Amino acid sequence: MEGVNRKVFNFNHALDNRAALPAATYYKSALPEGVRTGVHNFLANLSVPVDLANDVLQGEFTQAGYAVCRVSVNTTVGLLGVLDPAAGMGCPDRDEDFGQTLGVYGVPGGPYLVLPLLGSSLPRDAVGKVFVDHYFNPLAYLKYRGKSYVGLGQNVIKLVDQRSHAVSSLREVERNSIDYYAAMRRLYVERRNTAIKNVPPESLTTPAIATLEPPGVNPADKSVPANTPVAPNDKLAPAPLAPNALRQ
Repeated sequence: MEGVNRKVFNFNHALDNRAALPAATYYKSALPEGVRTGVHNFLANLSVPVDLANDVLQGEFTQAGYAVCRVSVNTTVGLLGVLDPAAGMGCPDRDEDFGQTLGVYGVPGGPYLVLPLLGSSLPRDAVGKVFVDHYFNPLAYLKYRGKSYVGLGQNVIKLVDQRSHAVSSLREVERNSIDYYAAMRRLYVERRNTAIKNVPPESLTTPAIATLEPPGVNPADKSVPANTPVAPNDKLAPAPLAPNALRQ
């Protein structure tokens, strides 16, 4: 499995260097920070119904209340989510998905995978994101001409937005890693375990990764140096090409 994963990882990484990274770098340099923040907020607001559904399924009713606060306040006062007044009201942004929900109920993740284009995943997470989360989004049930093109455009913009947030952190990890594939695998497993435990992302640091290794990974492997910063908004989880798996 690792041999196949490494080949797919190398393919994703090469494509990232030739397409996603240049696009994200240009996007970051060409648009003012305020515009990029508005785009990011708008896309995040579209995903709040997915977060809400999974919060309810996990029994995280306080977080579900925050999600209701975010989608109602930001969609109205925040001009369809372009602004984020809900954050100032004490309603934090959290990413939830059905893979996390399954993990909360003890469903094992399965073997580590690297998927073409989508990047790092576990079978549990891939099933949740690809086949379930889409149905939690009310926008998925709207019927209109050109819907597939709108969805594709949304995913491309989301990818560029997320990649632009991860440029610095991914470069830092690659520059300081003996084995970039092993480093990204370790970061992914760490972040998914943290997400399933509903630990605030601000508490995530790489020195703890050695305690959360997937099977077959040597804890003494120094592929991610201690104290390498991982910004909570950089969404390193799924891998270089797609810092966050595309979600409808």
